[in-house]
Amino acid sequence: MKIINWKSLDIVDTPHKLDVRRLYDYDNAQAMHISLKPGDSLKPHITPVDVFFYILEGAVDVRVGDETITVEKDNLVESPKDIVHCLSNSSGNLSRILVVKSPKPTSKTKLL
Repeated sequence: MKIINWKSLDIVDTPHKLDVRRLYDYDNAQAMHISLKPGDSLKPHITPVDVFFYILEGAVDVRVGDETITVEKDNLVESPKDIVHCLSNSSGNLSRILVVKSPKPTSKTKLL
């Protein structure tokens, strides 16, 4: 059995320049742990695969397409492939998000 604690992983260098850690990385899927401090935001981008966001802690402003909704802990949001999406933290508290892409992208994400 393989057990991974997100705190033990290195921060991945991404264009977003935030605390992003790779939890799972295989051909069938990719899972990332993102920590957003108050005021942090991912850049709007388009992913070539389906993505879902599970809010682990706090509240996150989730944009999918033209819609942005504040989503609280213990909720999941789906984002279909080829749709602009981003995450931001407008609260005064830390937010943590599990991001799963399936399958693992084979082409680059398009930053807007």
